[in-house]
Amino acid sequence: MFNDIGALELVTLVVLAVLVFGPDKLPKVIQDISGFIRKVRAFSDSAKRDIREELGPEFKDFEFEDLNPKTYLRKQLDNDDLGLKEIRNGFDLRKEMADVTDAVNGHDSESVASPSSAGSSGAGPNMSKGGGPDLQKRPQNLDPGERPPFDSDAT
Repeated sequence: MFNDIGALELVTLVVLAVLVFGPDKLPKVIQDISGFIRKVRAFSDSAKRDIREELGPEFKDFEFEDLNPKTYLRKQLDNDDLGLKEIRNGFDLRKEMADVTDAVNGHDSESVASPSSAGSSGAGPNMSKGGGPDLQKRPQNLDPGERPPFDSDAT
């Protein structure tokens, strides 16, 4: 519960409690607070137990921590029924960002060049002299099975 409180913060809280409540009332305040925390925990446990009973036996392994989106996603990514690990491992964000940066800066990149313009000097039929697409030219018809040129500005 108090995992992120350091020693200095704890000492500061104790000094403040002694100053605010006084040394004679402090034990009673601590006892009242601990009783309140016990009641809140008991209420929370009974609410969880009631929810589990209402959900039925098909949700017997339901954990309330799964309601946290980060925990749910981590659990689903570990369960590789959908092949998400393969997709996640096949995607290299740094390479993609380098390709986009090269395309924006006008550098020639092998992944940015289209198959139809791979043999030319970097300026394909619809490419301007700067390496980006020429938006005023009409695109040519593609042969069956030919992929359209990659446009980093359009994605």
